[in-house]
Amino acid sequence: MRVLFIGGTGVISSACSALCAEQGFDLWLLNRGKSFRPPLQGVKAIRADIRNTAEVRSAIAGLDFEVVVDWVAYDVDHVKNDVDLFKGKTAQYIFISSASAYQKPPQGLPITESTALHNPFWDYSRNKIACEAYLVEAFNRERFPVTIVRPSHTYDKTMVPFHGGYTVIERMKKGKKVIVHGDGTSLWTLTHHRDFAKGFFGLLGNHDTIGQAYHITSDELLTWNQIFQLTAEALDVKPCFVHIPSDFINQFDQEWGSSLLGDKAHSIIFDNSKIKKMVPDFRATIPFSRGVREIIEWYGADESRQVIDENQDSVMDRIIERFESTIH
Repeated sequence: MRVLFIGGTGVISSACSALCAEQGFDLWLLNRGKSFRPPLQGVKAIRADIRNTAEVRSAIAGLDFEVVVDWVAYDVDHVKNDVDLFKGKTAQYIFISSASAYQKPPQGLPITESTALHNPFWDYSRNKIACEAYLVEAFNRERFPVTIVRPSHTYDKTMVPFHGGYTVIERMKKGKKVIVHGDGTSLWTLTHHRDFAKGFFGLLGNHDTIGQAYHITSDELLTWNQIFQLTAEALDVKPCFVHIPSDFINQFDQEWGSSLLGDKAHSIIFDNSKIKKMVPDFRATIPFSRGVREIIEWYGADESRQVIDENQDSVMDRIIERFESTIH
């Protein structure tokens, strides 16, 4: 099966690329070739910028793909361009949306694929919702063969699952105060990218998924207190956590605040029945307690990876200082 990944070297997509290569797919990656990840054996590369339509059209001339997956489409113009490029050239187009598109605050749990899409807090989520609406219209209007996939918080060894990334790890190591949003008791799901890949793989070339949407997540539920504590344990440090309301954080850092109010501040529980029915072998088997140790080992293996965002570090200090001054 000839498959085209637009992107294919990111946090989520890299595991899917590796699994496709392992299973002997005729996999092509269309990207600019700037990833730090090593190339996969047997995978064909198309060097092009997906935002340059003429360049891509020339690069794929004469090629048809049974499946096209766009890992890097974030607004309606991106998916409009994809429909124009791949209409009639693929039997399945998979759009990578986001589980953050589901209604926030959630009106009921668990979340299923039929949960309403509405997020008034986060532009990223609203753009994904608009992309989905356009693609559903294209499916209804002209049977453009779209399948929608909604990952939630999916990570690999290169991704610290906190706003600020490695900066938070360094604060823990130095014994500095670390912000945990809210009271830390809201429930969250972290999915290892290799687990995500197992569910995603079963959708490729499966024409029963056309016109459907699926989320793919782990079934492990953790509070944010547990997520931060497991990270501290992997570092073998005694952490100093400060619980600060998401609304307060948003006053100082709207990017961080939007991601909290539009997603992470809410307890989220996913019902994965739909993906498991379509892909019966799918089971997430990597707990975060194991995944976080992969993260710490990866960063610890090379000092060049241990990049501290000095500006974000200062913002965190300022938020903590201002918050503590209001409660004393």
